[in-house]
Amino acid sequence: MKRKTWGAFLLLGVLAVGAILLFLTYRTYGNWDFALKLRGKKLAALALVGILTSFATISFQTVTENHFLTPNILGLDSLYVLIQTVSFFVFGGAQMLSQQSLAQFLGNIFLVTLLSTLLAKALLKNRNLFLLLMVGMILGTFFSSISTFLQVIMDPNEYDLLQGKLFASFGNVDSQFLGIAAVLGLVLISLLWYWAPKLDILHLGRDQAINLGIQVDHFQLVLLIIVSMLVAISTALVGPVTFLGFIVANVSYQLFATYEHRILFSGGALLALVALVGGQFLVEQVFSLNTTLSVVIEFVGGIYFVAKIIQERGKQA
Repeated sequence: MKRKTWGAFLLLGVLAVGAILLFLTYRTYGNWDFALKLRGKKLAALALVGILTSFATISFQTVTENHFLTPNILGLDSLYVLIQTVSFFVFGGAQMLSQQSLAQFLGNIFLVTLLSTLLAKALLKNRNLFLLLMVGMILGTFFSSISTFLQVIMDPNEYDLLQGKLFASFGNVDSQFLGIAAVLGLVLISLLWYWAPKLDILHLGRDQAINLGIQVDHFQLVLLIIVSMLVAISTALVGPVTFLGFIVANVSYQLFATYEHRILFSGGALLALVALVGGQFLVEQVFSLNTTLSVVIEFVGGIYFVAKIIQERGKQA
């Protein structure tokens, strides 16, 4: 690796260690066991979501050959919101919150993955990735419309409970969910790490990948299924975090300036860890929990997205 790459890794590593130490030790007031146990669970959730999101977004952008797209364009977040809204509408918010189980957690992952898999398998038969993305956007809007309609006619108390589920939260992660999410996520990112050389080739374009022996159609389908599962696990664990992957992936491209996915995966995971742990530290200690980490990420991500669009338009002018 180039000296610049090692420098970027060193910088991110120092920032990540610093953010972790601050998060775990700041204002513990001597209650080490209690603080480390409580904050340790949050740290594990932050690290897991950051790693899964970085792997998923970088892989998805390689498949779509577009650095502005994230897996959420397939409507995965909107489907999660719809599932939660329908559940609260039918069964009641108090019952849903009191009877959260591993089966419900796995059910959310299964439903999101199933829909995206059926969608990808049906539309990729025509080898039209653009059509897949457009249909995903339309379905996302459709799911959002149904969710909004149900929320409007929902009991206000139920709606208030529902809102707590629809914002990303790292403070109330169930340890049994965290364990199974970590196992599933580790298996999936191991597959992406193993296939990183193929992703490097796919980055060259469809025609070049076919010439170099990659079965592009099959490989794209498998990648989309894995990406959908990673997003489903992350969303079911803490809730939707829309712009995190976009920020992490694009900053990684600028920092490392390489096509090698193993470098991008590693750098993206470190960057996500810095962003999430550092952001959660600011939310808890600086803002005193007057806002949530997801709101901060969406705000910063929105500004960065607009800046990237303006920058690209400037290059084309």
